[in-house]
Amino acid sequence: MSHPTTNLSHPGLFITFEGLDGSGKTTQLRLLGDALQTGGHRIVTLRQPGGTPLGDRIRSILLDSRSDADLGAIIPEAEMALMFADRAQSLRRIILPALAAGSIVLCDRYTDSSEAYQGAGRGLGSDRILTLHRAVCNNVLPDLTILLLPPLSTSLRRARGRNDRTARRLGADENRFEREDDQFYNRVYKQYCEIAERDSGRVVVFPGEAPIATLHQRILDVVRQRLAAAGLAGPP
Repeated sequence: MSHPTTNLSHPGLFITFEGLDGSGKTTQLRLLGDALQTGGHRIVTLRQPGGTPLGDRIRSILLDSRSDADLGAIIPEAEMALMFADRAQSLRRIILPALAAGSIVLCDRYTDSSEAYQGAGRGLGSDRILTLHRAVCNNVLPDLTILLLPPLSTSLRRARGRNDRTARRLGADENRFEREDDQFYNRVYKQYCEIAERDSGRVVVFPGEAPIATLHQRILDVVRQRLAAAGLAGPP
């Protein structure tokens, strides 16, 4: 199913980072934000789920590994609906106002994550995710999506190790998805590849592994090109 982009009339730029947990996307988002700020751009960063008071509550439900025990198993349709409730709130409260003000918005996950995790991982299908995106988010899509795809085994090892360390330190974790089996993540990974092929004008893929600084420079080069195309000055 095609995923046509809604062209927003705004002076800003909407960039999302996608990939499995452990892919390095959060680190790369932070480095890009620092570089763009150094270049004089106004930057707004956020993550999904989260980023608003409502979103942070939804995040605590969806990612905490104790949620299924405390609330009863969260069914895939409820998980999908909660993800989009968070997305609609952050879109209206944060993303669209920031873009209208000329800021560059850097978002850690967006609807591609729902298509990969709930659509493919949970088996709900892409059509249902994209239909809900049109209904709830008015089909607002990023101007650019950075998709990090290191080997699946590398991402899972990093993510599970990080969350285990966090759980031991804080007594709480965001490990609910990381407990899924490798078949679940194979479906997620494959769907990300399909999204990239389908939406190649929007999604730029960075496959394999590279040093953090090297990957940052590659991403920065791509963003500079998009800034130039949008009539915005790039970072020095």
